[in-house]
Amino acid sequence: MKGQIIFPTAALTLLALYLKFSFHGGYYYEPFLFSQRSRQMRREIMERHKDLVFLHQTLLETKGIGPKEAMRFMEEAVEVPQRLTCQDLAHITGLDYIGSGFTKVVVKGTLQNGKSIALKSVHGDGSDVQQCVRQYGDHAGCHRLATYKLQKEIALLQILRHPGIIQLHGQCYVNSAPSDIRVTAMLELGSPLEMIQLLQTPWEERFKVCWELVQLLHYLANSPMGSIALLDFQPQQFVLVDGGLKVTDMDDASSEEPACSRDADCALTFPAKTFSMSCSESGQCMGSNEKRNLYNAYRFFFTYLLPHTRSSGPAAPSGRHHECDRYCWDLHVGINETLEAFEDVLHMYKSGMNQSLKHQLHNFTVLRGFRMRDTDGDFRCWPSYNHQGCLLSMYSAAEAANFCNSRPQCHNFVIGLQRTWTGRYLTAFTKNSLQLVPDENYSIYVKRSGHSDMQEG
Repeated sequence: MKGQIIFPTAALTLLALYLKFSFHGGYYYEPFLFSQRSRQMRREIMERHKDLVFLHQTLLETKGIGPKEAMRFMEEAVEVPQRLTCQDLAHITGLDYIGSGFTKVVVKGTLQNGKSIALKSVHGDGSDVQQCVRQYGDHAGCHRLATYKLQKEIALLQILRHPGIIQLHGQCYVNSAPSDIRVTAMLELGSPLEMIQLLQTPWEERFKVCWELVQLLHYLANSPMGSIALLDFQPQQFVLVDGGLKVTDMDDASSEEPACSRDADCALTFPAKTFSMSCSESGQCMGSNEKRNLYNAYRFFFTYLLPHTRSSGPAAPSGRHHECDRYCWDLHVGINETLEAFEDVLHMYKSGMNQSLKHQLHNFTVLRGFRMRDTDGDFRCWPSYNHQGCLLSMYSAAEAANFCNSRPQCHNFVIGLQRTWTGRYLTAFTKNSLQLVPDENYSIYVKRSGHSDMQEG
C-alpha cells in the first residue's frame, strides 16, 4: 500500500479537466473566474490552481505515469485503490478538537476498528479565510483559496515519503459538502511537540529529536521535487508519533529557489545571522532552501535541545559536549556535512567514547540477581528519565561507577536489561540502603566506602 495514489475518482476526473482546459483559455474556469469581484483574487486562484496542477502531474510522474498516460488514466476515470475514503470518514466517532492554525483546523476521531486518526479541514473562521473575506468580500472565493492550500498539502504528502513526514491515510472530497469540509485529509495522529517538556528530558532524548530532524532535512534537500524549504518552520509544525519526530504541516513547503540577477540578491538574512550565496547561471539562488532549513533547525531546535556550553542548560553528558561543539555548530556547512557530523556524534555516544573506566569499578561490590524495591525520591539528578529519582542511560557498569564515584551522596546503582534507543543501559542511582528484591535480570553495585544495610525482601 505504500506510495499509492489515493485521489478518489471524482478528484481525478476534475484534475483531467484542469489539465485539459486551464492553460488554453478553456471554458471550464472562464464562467467562474469572470464572476469574481476582484482581479487580484482571480490571479491568486489561477496561481494556486497552476501550483496544484503541477503537484498532481509530479505525483503521477513519481508513480511512473507519463504525461500521455496520465491524461488517459484520468479521463478514463480509473478506479484508484486507496486506504481511507469518504466511507470511512462517515463512520468516524468520538470527534474531539485538537487545534487550529491560520488556514486549517484539526480534530481527532476514531475509526470503526478503534484506531484514532487526525482529520484536517479548512478553518472557516480562521485568520486566512477571514482576512481574505475582509479584503475581497467573497466568501466562496476565499474558501476556495484556502481549500487549495489543503489540496496542495495532500498532494505533497503523497509525493514526499519519509518517516519524518506525517503519513496521509486517506482523503475525502465531496463537492456538494459545505466549503469548510469539502476536502478532508485523514492523517496519522501525533502529540504536540512540547519544547518545555523536552528540555527536562535527558540529553539522549533531545539528541534523538535533533537527529531525526537532520535526517528529514537531508531528505527534503534531495526530494523527488528537488530541494524543498519549509517556509513556516516552527516547533508548532512538528508532532511526535510513537516517540518519533514528524513535520505535520506542509502547505507552506516550496521547491522554488529564490530568483536572482546577481550574488547580492542571494543574501539570506535571519536574526543575528546573514548568509551569502552565489547566483547561478540559471538565475536562482541555489542552496537557499537547504540553508534556510538548516538555520531554522539551529534556531528553533539545536540551540535549545543541544546547548553547547554548560552555562546554557543541560548539556551533553560529560565529555560529549566537546564533540557537539566541534561537529554540530558549523552553520557554514551543508546538510550532507551536518548529517555526517550527527552520525559521528551518535557513533561516539553509542560506543561509550572508547573510554577505559574499568578502574572505577574497584570501589564497588556487585550483587547479581537483585534489584531495589523502590528508588523514588531517594537520590535525584537532573535531567533524569524518572523525575522522582535518578535514572540515566549508561554505556557500561564502569561508566555508571564513574558517575556514582563523582557524587558523594551516591552509594549504589542498579543495572537491568532495559535499554534506550541507542542501546545504552537504563541505570538507577540511589543514596540510601534500600530493601532488595530477587530478580535475575538485575545487578546492584554497592559502593564499598558507603554504609550498606540492605536487607533481602
